[in-house]
Amino acid sequence: MKCLRPVLLVGSMLAVCVMAPLAHAQGAPAAAAPAAAHPYLSIEQLRAKYRDPASRFMTIKGVEVHYKDEGPRNAPVLYMVHGSVSTLRTWDVVTARLKSRYRIIRFDIPGYGLSGRISDEVAQNVQPVEIAEGLLDALHVKKVTFVGVSSGGTMGMYLAAKRPELVERLILSNTPSDPVDTSHLVMPKSFVDGIARAKANGGFNDRPYWDEYLGYFAGDPKRISKKTRDEYYDFNRRTPEKYPVAMVARIGDGKQAAIEMAKVKAPTFLIWGAADPLLPEIAANHIARYLSNAMISRVLMPDVGHYPPLEVGDRFAQLIAAYVEAGTPKL
Repeated sequence: MKCLRPVLLVGSMLAVCVMAPLAHAQGAPAAAAPAAAHPYLSIEQLRAKYRDPASRFMTIKGVEVHYKDEGPRNAPVLYMVHGSVSTLRTWDVVTARLKSRYRIIRFDIPGYGLSGRISDEVAQNVQPVEIAEGLLDALHVKKVTFVGVSSGGTMGMYLAAKRPELVERLILSNTPSDPVDTSHLVMPKSFVDGIARAKANGGFNDRPYWDEYLGYFAGDPKRISKKTRDEYYDFNRRTPEKYPVAMVARIGDGKQAAIEMAKVKAPTFLIWGAADPLLPEIAANHIARYLSNAMISRVLMPDVGHYPPLEVGDRFAQLIAAYVEAGTPKL
């Protein structure tokens, strides 16, 4: 299938299945379909529907960032970053399980969720890691356990390389370490049809598409609730961005990424959904090789796909606590 060509975006199931119909190159502006053609939602509409008492907003490097900061102020900090085409709601179950004993900070990557739009100036001058770093600095946080899934994990590796005194340990889930090759993916016809509909509709992904998308990347589609599916549809029909991946941490051609990964010395825990069709177990082996100066621990979950925090949030929370409190205890 021609739409399954290799791509170079981190967390790049989005590039194949969501953004490829928009036909933009990495780092280039996407051609936005007319807003009147499809039931897009403005940022204001999304905020009216989804912001809650925990929602906070802060301007960092010229972009408005939606974040949540929950749990005891004096507790160890878990800093959680979602992957592409997702939002901070990725961590809802994990946060609910752990916020009584940890301070949990999470944010919507600009361009996603309830965070603001990305200007030309920001797209040209701001690196994704500067947003993650800037939020922690503004909150006067000095030490974190960074928890990231998919491209959110890539963000964590870059932050750990840049600020080793800040990132005490890394917890990475289904995170790429090489340019992502999608040529091996074999999708059911229903998913291929959904991608074709999006291409014919200027890149707009309808509600049935998200059932296919989330089901395909799950180890067990039944674990993905209707609520989560509805949220993915809503947040991904946000009025199209000019720079949809500008603030997503990317591997690129892999050369600089390999240099940055070699700088990481923080103990690292890989929680891997081994049923991930995009990044199976071999991808965990690759990332362990690149993180050559870090102490690596890992747990493989053979029944789980690309989004472990969505599929098995309770198990994910238990593994985080076990690693922080018993595997590398420095509380």
